[in-house]
Amino acid sequence: MSNAAPWWSVLAAPALLVALALLAVAADGVLSARAAGRPFALSAAARPLLEVPRLLVAQPRRLPAPDMPLWRIGVVTVPVAAVLSVMVVPFGPFAVSGLSVGLVWFNAMEVLTWAGLWLAGWGPNAAFSLVGGYRYLAQGLAYELPLMFALMTPGIGAQSLRVGDIAAAQGGLWFAVWMPVAFAVHLWSVLAFGFTGPFAYPAGGDIAGGVFGETSGPERLLLSAGRWLWLAAGSAMAVPLFLGGGAGPWLPGWAWSLVKTVAVLALLVWARGRLPVIRADRYMEVAWVVLLPLSVLQALVPALVVL
Repeated sequence: MSNAAPWWSVLAAPALLVALALLAVAADGVLSARAAGRPFALSAAARPLLEVPRLLVAQPRRLPAPDMPLWRIGVVTVPVAAVLSVMVVPFGPFAVSGLSVGLVWFNAMEVLTWAGLWLAGWGPNAAFSLVGGYRYLAQGLAYELPLMFALMTPGIGAQSLRVGDIAAAQGGLWFAVWMPVAFAVHLWSVLAFGFTGPFAYPAGGDIAGGVFGETSGPERLLLSAGRWLWLAAGSAMAVPLFLGGGAGPWLPGWAWSLVKTVAVLALLVWARGRLPVIRADRYMEVAWVVLLPLSVLQALVPALVVL
């Protein structure tokens, strides 16, 4: 069970999430350079980060009659929801908030991203960005139910919705060992609600960038940051749910949580650049016909064990 964290953890948790997101961006830059045949260099890791000051001073682009309030709300919602989601994720024995319904909170913040990204597509008053927003909704309908069962499965095994209780319930056997389907669906869904890698369909080049098509300057920076923050948040959540939280020899609990989070994040960044983009309609068929039944069957395993 997680203990109450000190007051400064309210600032430390978002700072750590940003640091993990920056690490993921740098690693992705290195992998992209290697894929392009360029030699490894620190400049490859820093190249994506050099876009930050350029976007901060770039002139925003506006189309006629945009819905500016909804556009801005949508753009801000994506990174803010990612930051809020980690408030229930324990690092070692401490969590910013030990909500008794931490799993529900995480899932609610992830669903809030649906609204944010759709508004970011609606607000510019442009066809391609709106199509990108609707693509994200279709993609969400495909991954959300399998993800919900994947999140419920460790909760059933621990008989609690508190994330700290789930980490403590794993003892000497990680839930990833006897809940592999739920673990895989969770990781797959992290790429989906981060709309990246095989799930970059809402930002597809075939619709001029989709939700990114009409954003520029700080707004584009916020949307881009949101997808990386969600990748880091989903990786951090996988640790207490499936990898035993901060359990491990020699190192303190917070250090083990960080090491496991970085390992999961590295796996997702590697997969991001090596899997083809999947159309939402094709993925929906796989999700509803294959992943959803498998997720339900996986949830039955800890239910039978508990009974």
